[in-house]
Amino acid sequence: MTKHLMQRRPLLWGLGAAAMTASIGRALAAPTDMEQRLAAAEQSGKVSGLHALLVSQGGKLVFEHYGRGIDENIVQMSAGFVTFGPEVLHDLRSVSKSIVGLVYGVALAQGKVPPPEAKLYEQFPEYPDLAQQPGREKLTIGHVLSMTLGLEWDELTVPYGDDLRNSEMAMEAAPDRFRYILGLPIVGEPGVKWTYCGGATAILGRLVARGTGEKLPAYARRVLFNPMGFGPSEWAVGADGEPRAASGCRLLPRDMLKLGQLALAGGAWQGKQIVPADWVKRITTPTIKIEGPRSYGYHWYIYDNMVDGQRQYWFGGIGWGGQKLYVFPGLDLVVAMNCGNYRKAGMEQNRVNVAVLNDVVLPSLS
Repeated sequence: MTKHLMQRRPLLWGLGAAAMTASIGRALAAPTDMEQRLAAAEQSGKVSGLHALLVSQGGKLVFEHYGRGIDENIVQMSAGFVTFGPEVLHDLRSVSKSIVGLVYGVALAQGKVPPPEAKLYEQFPEYPDLAQQPGREKLTIGHVLSMTLGLEWDELTVPYGDDLRNSEMAMEAAPDRFRYILGLPIVGEPGVKWTYCGGATAILGRLVARGTGEKLPAYARRVLFNPMGFGPSEWAVGADGEPRAASGCRLLPRDMLKLGQLALAGGAWQGKQIVPADWVKRITTPTIKIEGPRSYGYHWYIYDNMVDGQRQYWFGGIGWGGQKLYVFPGLDLVVAMNCGNYRKAGMEQNRVNVAVLNDVVLPSLS
């Protein structure tokens, strides 16, 4: 991989601008309007690498578009040229983290996993030497959920590949990924600074597996995917057999959209409460500032700002390559995007996502 693959910080921090053209209370115009706008955006080059775009409003799928491109998953990297469609799985990359955030809430309600206030190292008694190190007693599950652990972790500035200076790669190469994560040097006070950390998601996956007796993918399938009528799914595993909780999930595009619809409905799906409503509210409520109007909840991003005297607000999931799940509560709107822009710089990936929202979806609201 090339260096520009890791220009992720602009990707994670630049998403809010796309939401700024939305106004509250508008309904979606005819789908043909969106089709025409999308065709023009692709023809002009503003939008490229778009594999799937799905839009729902009022809980109903109102627009669906599929493209063609290279299918790249986190394990095989390239699986060849694909014509995408409703029955074709697509990588979610780090939108997987937001799924884990939902699943953790189900396990918590069942009493299977520790609550946010629980001490982190008490959940891993197999590492007593780490628990005894000064400062680690301060860390809680809440710090894991909000990625505010204060541990030395960096997967944003060093390319993925074989370079173990990338913390994600070092974790995957470690003989014991959990000892690696929990043994990282303390570099800051917990709860003070957000640090993008796939290791945090790995810990959550481990706690789910330990508490439920099921691997994360199986538990997610049983308590979330099956109750919502999902089609097939895949979840990549590491060399040690542990699920790649942070980035390994592949779903059908319609099922990715359903996750946003579920969150918009406060965890309910077709009249049944799948994820506790109070947990959905908690994970989509800002816990820590990232930058400007962008915040982080419990494995979900939040954008909230006043623009021209009007509140602009969304929450959602973000994945490398252009995978996006946007939930606009004020518009009763969910937008799901899959793209294949893995080998483009983060700023370019984001430019495409912003163009889809600003030039295609939001102007189609009447």
